[in-house]
Amino acid sequence: MRILVVEDEVDLAHTLHTGLTAEGYSVDLAHDGRQGLWMARTGEYALVVLDLMLPGLNGYKVCAQLRREGNATPILVLTAKDGDWDQAEALDTGADDYLAKPFSYMVLVARLRALVRRAATVAPPVLAVGDLSLDVAGRVCRRAGTRVELTPREFAVLELLARRAGQAVSKADLLYHAWPDEAEDPNLVEARVSALRKKVDAAFHRQSLQTVRGTGYRLVDDRERD
Repeated sequence: MRILVVEDEVDLAHTLHTGLTAEGYSVDLAHDGRQGLWMARTGEYALVVLDLMLPGLNGYKVCAQLRREGNATPILVLTAKDGDWDQAEALDTGADDYLAKPFSYMVLVARLRALVRRAATVAPPVLAVGDLSLDVAGRVCRRAGTRVELTPREFAVLELLARRAGQAVSKADLLYHAWPDEAEDPNLVEARVSALRKKVDAAFHRQSLQTVRGTGYRLVDDRERD
């Protein structure tokens, strides 16, 4: 089971990595908010352990952005900010649990186990636009039942378009969603959309990924054209 730890205190991050690995988890580390957001979007994580005071993008914003995008991965906030308002804000932005530093390692592991148990009762989301489906948790794309292999960036672009199916999505939104750490060059989006069209449209003789002039792109159910 994979866990993402987003923690800018390097020594603590490596201590958590060592301890949680000993507990049988596979642990990935991120040391700033933007990297953590990107990894949480593209990795297959059972849990995210998230600090609040992070460089680049704070933990509140990381948590809120993931929830806005429909990412239901359980999040445990682990932070030195232990005031009532801090806890309330973290929970209100979408965190599932909150543990203040310094913390008991035994309690941390027990809370992670509890989050895993609760998450097991919730079906992972599958986005469907016509016969195109995206298994968000498994990071699997299928068209008409046929699996389509996508890169993490391609999946991120297609996921946002699927979440806003039928709506025009700007290049800026797509850029920030798929490249939060380098969201400046719209050519990155154009290149991925071109690749996506070959994989999910042209290969199946479809036209579901449309250009919206002056705005960006939209994903539609084009089966009525068949």
